[in-house]
Amino acid sequence: MVFRSSAETAEHVSRCLELAILLEVSAYPKPGNVHRTADFPETRYEHFLASAVAVAPHFKQAAERGIEVSEGKIGPANVGIGTIIKDAVKSMGLWQRDGNTLLGSIILLSPLAVGAGMTLAKERFSLSRLRENVRLIVESSTPVDAVDVYDAILVAKPRGLGKAPKLDVTDPTSKQKILEDQVTLFEVFKIASEYDSIASEWINNYPITFDLGYPYFVQQLEETEDINKATVHTFLKILSEVPDTFIARKVGLAKAKEISAEARQALEKGGLTTRSGRSYLLEFDKKLRDPAHELSPGTTADITEAVLAISILSGYRP
Repeated sequence: MVFRSSAETAEHVSRCLELAILLEVSAYPKPGNVHRTADFPETRYEHFLASAVAVAPHFKQAAERGIEVSEGKIGPANVGIGTIIKDAVKSMGLWQRDGNTLLGSIILLSPLAVGAGMTLAKERFSLSRLRENVRLIVESSTPVDAVDVYDAILVAKPRGLGKAPKLDVTDPTSKQKILEDQVTLFEVFKIASEYDSIASEWINNYPITFDLGYPYFVQQLEETEDINKATVHTFLKILSEVPDTFIARKVGLAKAKEISAEARQALEKGGLTTRSGRSYLLEFDKKLRDPAHELSPGTTADITEAVLAISILSGYRP
C-alpha cells in the first residue's frame, strides 16, 4: 500500500490498531473475558467498543511521531511515548463508564504505532523493520515517560495491580525517585518484567507477539478460514504457553499454570473446530467467570490484540 501523505500513513496505522482491538474483544468465547456474547456485571462489550474508538486518535498521533523520527525531525527520545499512553488512558475514561478497559493494550500498542509510522514512512511494511523500530523507541524512553505512565496507571486504576518490590506505582515517592535517579520507562519495565508479561514484551522486543502469537494466528487463518476461530485459538495458544500474569498476581502462579493447562486441553480437543472442543470451551469460559474476575486472562487478551495489530498492519483484512 502506498500513501500520498504522512497524514494518510498515520490514519492507516490508527485504523489498523483500532480494528485489532475491535476484533479481539468481539472474538468468542474467549474464556473468562468480555466478548460479544458475554459481559461482566460492571464491564460490558460496548465499553470496549467505545474505548477502541476513544484511543484511536492517540495511535494516530503516535504514528505521526514515528514519521517525524524517520524524517529526522525529532529523535526517538522525543516521541513522548509516556504522554501518548497517558492521554490515551484519559480518553478511554471519557468515552465509557467502566473505567479501565484497555490500559495493557494501550501500553503494548503505542510503541507499535510509533514503529509502524517509522516503517511506513520509509518503505513498504515489514515485520522485521517494525521490530527494529519498536526496539529503538522503547529503549529510547525517558524518566519523564516513566512518570507519565505512572500517572496513566493511577488514572486507570487497574484491578489486580499488586505491589512492586521497587518503585511501586502506588508509592507517592516513586515518581520523585524516578526523576532524581533518571530511571527510564524501559528500566521501570525491566523491573516489572519479572511478574508482568506486558512489561516483558516491552523489554524483550515482543517475543510472545511476534514469535508465538503471530505465526500461530496466520496458521489458524489458513486452516480455519475464520477470523473468530483463529483469534480464539491464538488467545488459547498464548494462554496455554504463557501463564497469565494478571491471574498470577491475583491468585498465584500455581493457579495461573492450572488455567494454562486447561487452555492447552481446549486446543487439544480441537477448540472451535470440534463439538467436544466447543463444549469444553463454553464450560471453561463459565468456570473463569468468578465474581471478583480473579481468573480473567486479561493480559492474554492484550497480547492477542498486539498479534492482531501486526497481522492487520501486514495486510490481513477480515
